[in-house]
Amino acid sequence: MRTFLILAFTLLLNQLQAQFIPGAPQANPIAITGATAHLGTGTAIEDAVITFANGKLTYVGAQTGAPSLAGHTVVDASGKDVYPGFIAMDTRLGLVEIDAVRATDDIREIGYLNPNARSLIAFNTDSEIIPTVRNIGVLVAQVTPDGRGIAGQSSAMSMDGWNWEDAAIGADEGMHLHWPRDFRMTGWWAAPGGMKKNEKYNEQVQSIQQYFDQAQAYAKTADAIDNPRFQSMEPVFAGKQSLYIHASFAREIEDAIAFADRYDLKPILVGGQDAYLLKDLLKEKGISVVVGPVHALPQRGDDLVSQPFETPGQLHAAGIPIAFSVGGAWEQRRLPLNAGHAVGYGLPYEEAVKGLTLTPATMMNIADRVGSLEVGKDATLFISVGDALEIRTNILEQAWIGGREVDLRSRQTELAKKYKAKYTRGE
Repeated sequence: MRTFLILAFTLLLNQLQAQFIPGAPQANPIAITGATAHLGTGTAIEDAVITFANGKLTYVGAQTGAPSLAGHTVVDASGKDVYPGFIAMDTRLGLVEIDAVRATDDIREIGYLNPNARSLIAFNTDSEIIPTVRNIGVLVAQVTPDGRGIAGQSSAMSMDGWNWEDAAIGADEGMHLHWPRDFRMTGWWAAPGGMKKNEKYNEQVQSIQQYFDQAQAYAKTADAIDNPRFQSMEPVFAGKQSLYIHASFAREIEDAIAFADRYDLKPILVGGQDAYLLKDLLKEKGISVVVGPVHALPQRGDDLVSQPFETPGQLHAAGIPIAFSVGGAWEQRRLPLNAGHAVGYGLPYEEAVKGLTLTPATMMNIADRVGSLEVGKDATLFISVGDALEIRTNILEQAWIGGREVDLRSRQTELAKKYKAKYTRGE
């Protein structure tokens, strides 16, 4: 009976899926004219011309000085906005389809120390969620395993491809360490309780430190016996792989930074709800922050309710590079709006765009390919009818990934068309 139910569910899921063919390689040079180009570098150009050929940007600038557009397919984007493809950090896109169906959930490995876990090979390019975030401008994602302790390795993936090999932009670009919680919330979201101190905090920190000591010693041993977990840590100590540390409270962040100093590592902080309390320390250490959801309540009852909205602007004012994340998979559809709301609380607009584009690309060491509209980079960009950080005007007309025009339909847009037709006909 169980086998029959699984088969029935699989057949139903296959019937529901609306698969869209990946974009074809760019055939002819393309020119976008008349739009406001948000470069991703903190600046914008009005009435810009953007040209690309063979998947690479060939000109980005003002009308004056633009090359001849003879032989180009010209896209008139007057009055519209062009952006580099947005980058979603710390997401489970492509790793989970339906949270309540365990068979579609591949976000974590069993155990506490899994540095050899690779999100890359689990990434599902046929996910029905991907089109729903691609059509709001998310064209690249840091696909990240979840878990506790050392969760594993993330990869930068494009949101269009036949398989994970096609989609990979930055394979195994980072290692993710979830720092132990000093305090934990009791209750659940519908009936939250108070904060409770983690009595095993010091013990858990020591176990992570012991593991790093062993892994570092292994990396220095020339003839060590094969150990896949320790071998996976070698790029971290060699500086070839970023170390992302997920931490929230001020003490956790301070302890995590001291821990990284012990191994001469410069981590990237993820989450960092209390980062605004440690601006001087973060600036001194040169640490970037992947800011958690802006649409959230503060950690403490005596914090301003607006603190999560204000944190990105406060960190930027202190000279700390920031990127945005909302976690999860389908939740990425809220990513541009999170950045937009941070603008309303002090973050300059073009810096918010940078936090969705160049800064995350720099964190993942893929800024030579994506993250900004600069000559020589991949033509990964989109045209919006208006402000892409505003929910009412973030309407994509066209998008390209590496010069390939991508399909902006999704199961949601097709259902919308279906039921609009029903009510238009009065049925």
